[in-house]
Amino acid sequence: MAALSPDLLLNAYAQGVFPMAQDGEILWFSPLMRGVIPLDDAFHIPHGLRRRLKKQPFEIRFDTAFSEVMKGCAQREETWIDETIVSSYRQLHDRGHAHSVECWDDEGLQGGLYGVSLGRAFFGESMFSRKTDASKIALVHLVGRLREDGFILLDTQWMTPHLRTFGGREIPRDDYLALLAEALGGLAAG
Repeated sequence: MAALSPDLLLNAYAQGVFPMAQDGEILWFSPLMRGVIPLDDAFHIPHGLRRRLKKQPFEIRFDTAFSEVMKGCAQREETWIDETIVSSYRQLHDRGHAHSVECWDDEGLQGGLYGVSLGRAFFGESMFSRKTDASKIALVHLVGRLREDGFILLDTQWMTPHLRTFGGREIPRDDYLALLAEALGGLAAG
């Protein structure tokens, strides 16, 4: 299957829709309840993770191994990240809209996450860990970077118990779309 064009993907994200691969097909989603992580004081770093962060177990890098991060995220029993998704998001990365946060140590890449940025919105796609807390530490650094850059929306698509520990919550689609419109501020995709 051919890669999804960057313009198609950006236009979909701008409308609150995202793709996932399943059995060789691309399916599109816009959940009734959308997972978001707050970028204000409601963002919470669990106590144990706060202690681990002080030890600085990883070197944090941004956008140095985007494809490796995607492949790490896809290495699980069930995945929605197939070759079409990988090649599509590589194109978005080449255009400056898809980004990775990476945790490195002396043994290599140990975890991270990737997602899409558009306007002041970041759409978290997936994360992985090879060593304890690597994906969580990547998330904390992502939130720090998004705050520095004036972002107002961190979309997680669906909510999980893991993301709730950071203050993540679900909001109705209409509220999400209003927040998305504010984050995009009239920005045209592309």
